[in-house]
Amino acid sequence: MATTLVSVPTLVSPALASADTREVIRCEHCTLVQYRTTNSLCRRCHKPLDIEDPVVLGPQPVPVPPVQATAEAGLQVAGQVRDIRRARHLSQRQLAGRMQVPRTYISKIENGKAIPTLGSLERLAEALEVDVCQLVRDTRSRRDEEVASILSDPFLAEIAALLPHLDSLQRTLFYGTLRDKATGQRRTA
Repeated sequence: MATTLVSVPTLVSPALASADTREVIRCEHCTLVQYRTTNSLCRRCHKPLDIEDPVVLGPQPVPVPPVQATAEAGLQVAGQVRDIRRARHLSQRQLAGRMQVPRTYISKIENGKAIPTLGSLERLAEALEVDVCQLVRDTRSRRDEEVASILSDPFLAEIAALLPHLDSLQRTLFYGTLRDKATGQRRTA
């Protein structure tokens, strides 16, 4: 951007002459040479006269959002409590009676509005007749348990051992057939 200060000759007093010194600017977009306007926009194209040079930045670290361990753990506990309570065919009122707490406290735990203390977790586990570890399991440990229970079947374990040896077409056909069998659909050729 080419900027030039030009002194405009005036026929007025020397005291006002410094006020008539204005900045002459050429617009980078339409190349109009003009005095700087009060809003710093070009008179013709109305684009900004001051084009800032882009600042070249080096690699910036990506900010990692802080892990809210308590909230996430609370939601995992909430889901576990609800799932185990439903599996045991207990109502919130029955579970609250076993724990000797208000029913609303069980509701708050299940909805993630309250995170139980260690003492409450122990009482919850006792009331649900499970180990405390089952209430605070994470997704990975649950997945590992599901995989272990699936592979405990000798037939499924044998199939799982053969899957890596199939090419992509064979694997796709196998998965399609398996899905059809699981959903009860029959394919017709």
